[in-house]
Amino acid sequence: MVKAIVGANWGDEGKGKVTDLLAQQSDVVIRFQGGANAGHTIINDYGRFALHILPSGIFYPHVTNVIGNGVALDIAKLVDELAQVEAQGVPAPRLIVSDRAQLLMPYHILQDSYEEARLGGRAFGSTKSGIAPFYSDKYAKTGIQVCDLFDEPRLRSRLTAAVELKNVLFEHLYHQPRVDAEELMEQLLSLRERIRPFVGDTVSFIHQALKDGKTVLLEGQLGSMKDPDLGIFPMTTSSHTLAGYGCVGAGVPPAAIEDVICVTKAYSSCVGSQTEPFVSEVTGQAGDELRRRGGDRGEFGATTGRPRRVGWFDAVATKYGCMVQGATQAALTCLDVLGYLDKIPVCTGYEIDGTVTDTFPTTPALLRARPVFTTLPGWKQDIRGCSDYDALPANAKAYVDFLERHIGTPITMVSTGPKREEMTRRTSKL
Repeated sequence: MVKAIVGANWGDEGKGKVTDLLAQQSDVVIRFQGGANAGHTIINDYGRFALHILPSGIFYPHVTNVIGNGVALDIAKLVDELAQVEAQGVPAPRLIVSDRAQLLMPYHILQDSYEEARLGGRAFGSTKSGIAPFYSDKYAKTGIQVCDLFDEPRLRSRLTAAVELKNVLFEHLYHQPRVDAEELMEQLLSLRERIRPFVGDTVSFIHQALKDGKTVLLEGQLGSMKDPDLGIFPMTTSSHTLAGYGCVGAGVPPAAIEDVICVTKAYSSCVGSQTEPFVSEVTGQAGDELRRRGGDRGEFGATTGRPRRVGWFDAVATKYGCMVQGATQAALTCLDVLGYLDKIPVCTGYEIDGTVTDTFPTTPALLRARPVFTTLPGWKQDIRGCSDYDALPANAKAYVDFLERHIGTPITMVSTGPKREEMTRRTSKL
């Protein structure tokens, strides 16, 4: 069977921890979209890790980790990350890289940076990892697949054509230096040898694994709000962040996805442009305090280091996020963070042009939305590390019950800290 672990919100919900936890009882973990702009933080017996491109199942020797065809593959970053985790004592993971995945090239990163600079105050808050230019090239059919690395005449032809287009942009739009196709060719041939042992036919592998009754985890990147179709357009990423895209980005049959676990924080956080609508945002001293206490080292981007915007739990956005993901259950993370509060607001509606709604709107209406809060009592107790849901304070459990009713998705896991073992199991009341 296939389980998808995806984000209900803006990303940074704790998907890496949930994937790491569930991988223990799984056989295959697949990254199916996005690229090195991900930052999945995992804390386990080996130490603390922020995985950017490796799947979060790498810490289990029995798990085969797959980088699917839908991933923006930065080979240099993959090689570096493999070396980093092995330097921390992690055994070399079982890894297969799809021969159909496309390469994120140095000129994609350059173009991403140049475009953000050109946009200035209208910038999208990109991680500058090259994601948007990569996917633009993929769908314009000017990209380069991993399999092209092993056909040098084809590789040279496709690279030359791509560089020709980039140099027109770099010279005449961005007024930046040209890139050298031959230099890039040499880099690719060197990197080719470093990933050669991992390259394979992942589509056939996955289908055979399913025939053999294996358990497969799809590990999503970012969250529902960042999907280019169903998210807050245009403040989105450039790959589809929904569980359904796993059928494309991993080559998984649609009927095989039986369980969709939507991950959401007990409060809200968002990395990106300051112009993005973020209805439940908390600013000032209260926002600084929540940011400082959040996550495992404060709310700062695992990829960029930028401070995340923070807010109270947004039930409107989360209900929508779970709906478009097709969530069968939800995992609530970072409940322990809220233990310092006397009262905890929850955004249960949006006021738009004088009307209150709990339906998530399109971007123009979202820009006019104002939060409608319901305030719940806090529990004023440190619950970090609690692994028994029944042992949680009554107000903490009442808070979870309240969120579950408003998002309409069973909350079955509640995290009480960043470590693997700091997780409780809960019986839904829906």
